[in-house]
Amino acid sequence: MDLQALRAARRRSLAPRHALLAVPFAMIALVTAGDLLVPPDVHLGPFLAAAPAVTASFAGPRTTGFIGAVAVLAQVVVAMVRGSVTDLNHTFQIITLLLISVFVTLFAHLREVHEKQLVQLRSVAEAAQQVVLRPLRERLGPLRVASVYLAAAADAQIGGDLYAAARTSHGSRLIIGDVRGKGLEAVGDAALVLGAFRAAAHQEADLPGLVDYLERAVAPDLDQSHHSPQPHRTTTSLRPDGHPGSSPSSGIDAQVGPGPGAETEDGFEADVDDHSEAFITAALIDIPDLGHIVQLVSCGHPAPLLLRGGRVIPLEVDHPAPPLGLAGLAESQLAMQSYPFEPGDILLLYTDGVLEARDEAGGFYPLAERAAAWTGTGPRALLSHLRDDLLAHTPTGTLGDDAAMVAIERLPAPTRRGASGP
Repeated sequence: MDLQALRAARRRSLAPRHALLAVPFAMIALVTAGDLLVPPDVHLGPFLAAAPAVTASFAGPRTTGFIGAVAVLAQVVVAMVRGSVTDLNHTFQIITLLLISVFVTLFAHLREVHEKQLVQLRSVAEAAQQVVLRPLRERLGPLRVASVYLAAAADAQIGGDLYAAARTSHGSRLIIGDVRGKGLEAVGDAALVLGAFRAAAHQEADLPGLVDYLERAVAPDLDQSHHSPQPHRTTTSLRPDGHPGSSPSSGIDAQVGPGPGAETEDGFEADVDDHSEAFITAALIDIPDLGHIVQLVSCGHPAPLLLRGGRVIPLEVDHPAPPLGLAGLAESQLAMQSYPFEPGDILLLYTDGVLEARDEAGGFYPLAERAAAWTGTGPRALLSHLRDDLLAHTPTGTLGDDAAMVAIERLPAPTRRGASGP
């Protein structure tokens, strides 16, 4: 929401506050009546200080000052009825009540100033979100797209997770990623990756080239000739099940390169713990307008899920690349794999904040299982269902880590009407 919307929400919140004004007035009336009815040696006047104190917790300085003045006036009336205003006991009660009223009025003023600053800061955060994490367009060529972002930090709208999309001359490219860490540092790293992606998505011919560009952007101090070897690609065929084969056949050709083995991957994980630099896990996909395929490069990111006819198919890559920013820690070569992506299929991209959400028993969120149980239609309905289900899975309805999801549906090709006969 923008600044005007935030101010409108604040105005709506004033209605219940006005109703709360009955509480301090009732307190003043009860204490005043009680003070007049009790014996002369009993003084209830000090309890009048509670009225402006309570008012300062929900009202502004003007209202608080007014309640304080009413309380002082009530104390003066009690003093006049029970004796004299110049009586030492009543004089001290009046002076003390006046000082307390001034103090809580100042407190209410400071609280109101803080609230105004918070509204301005939230409006700046909203503007920053629109610049850094732009909303995805609902239509990208033959694709229908929806996205959702859930920030873990209180009152935050953007954190270390990221996603973006770009239209190219041959189709659509998307990225989803997760920056290590939280807070402003993570936001800055996310902005860096998104800026690099938007700059290079139209220039690089293939996904390995795009990943190489992003690697240089997030780790400019790395020596590319030693730590980031150029990708070496070989051509294999796509089997009917969506995985690359070892011999050419009638399947769809895909550019696939050898990646690190299990030993390298284990060694890489050990190096990550000792690495102090930020890194970003990411999945980049390329969806051509022509041909029913999706091409994927995974840089240490959770596998996308393909929803097809009530089934959920994880798109696991054979050779994942290291996260962006860590290419120099492991000898790896980029691998791009292709999978069938038919009309009616929905591709679900997500970050690990979704998988790491825990219930009361400490169980992780079963994303694939919940996605398979969904019976609706369309990417927007899918994300709405998963978002509500994800928040309901957690005990407090909040997440311990940022979470982002993007759903992409390939729409059927429009049917062309044949020429009508005479």
